[in-house]
Amino acid sequence: MKHPARSDSRPRVGAAGCSAPRVGRLRGSVPPVNRQIAILGAGKIGESLISGLLSSEWREPAEIVATSRRDDRLAELAERYGIRTTRSNAEAVEDAGIVVIAVKPQDIEGLLDELRGRLRQGQTIVSIAAAIPTSLSEGSLGDSVAVVRAMPNTPAAVHEGIAGISAGANAGEDHLAAAEEVLSHLGRSVRVDESYMDAVTAVSGSGPAYFALLAESMIEAGILLGLSREISTDLVVQTMLGTAKLLRDEGMHPVELREMVTSPGGTTIAAIRELEQAGVRAAFLNAIQAAMRRSQELAAG
Repeated sequence: MKHPARSDSRPRVGAAGCSAPRVGRLRGSVPPVNRQIAILGAGKIGESLISGLLSSEWREPAEIVATSRRDDRLAELAERYGIRTTRSNAEAVEDAGIVVIAVKPQDIEGLLDELRGRLRQGQTIVSIAAAIPTSLSEGSLGDSVAVVRAMPNTPAAVHEGIAGISAGANAGEDHLAAAEEVLSHLGRSVRVDESYMDAVTAVSGSGPAYFALLAESMIEAGILLGLSREISTDLVVQTMLGTAKLLRDEGMHPVELREMVTSPGGTTIAAIRELEQAGVRAAFLNAIQAAMRRSQELAAG
């Protein structure tokens, strides 16, 4: 059984702005094929990737092309970042070394139809379309196309996300490394066998909603105790952020951190007893299993 391997890629934060080229057909000089990145479906995650690629200076504006179905969105991206834009996905991938598929799952079939016969060996396809297996992409794009599937999460929008990635049948180490490098501009990544992608979806893909629900509950508890909503929110959000930094940056085990805060006969152990008696731990186990089952159902169509 394969286990996830962690990437130590760190996020780059920032934004870039340049003069705007025209929207529509690609204009200007085309960078070398191994330098150009095409981002197909530049929504929130796609724009975060553009921002990260430029702010880290890993790519220049002329080396990025983005697509969208809306002309106003293309104009917005071109003005904000100085990148090249087009409505044609087929045109965008012509000279790209890396192609990022970032469309919504319901739009994937139309996109794959448009790209059929347009891709070639040597290009790396990074698909972040949720619940779309590599076999579906490979079946439409051709047996020689290297596809890497990725499942990022919402914090990628602020370059603090985590993505599980898995290689398709034709993707090797070089393709995985290229995908990791691209995704490092959204946060971090871990390698998993594709059979674990539904588990990744359940744990980290849906994970921000679990933390949001926890934050909501703690904020309401603070209000119940007499704190203002503003103060209660500040206390909860900063506590969550600081706790995450201790777990990630200091390498603390969750049990170690919990025991460090929990003193005998104190307030924390009284609260934890209530949580355990309410079955919170079991509820999380059951909830995340339910999320995985639903992910499997969606993938099966």
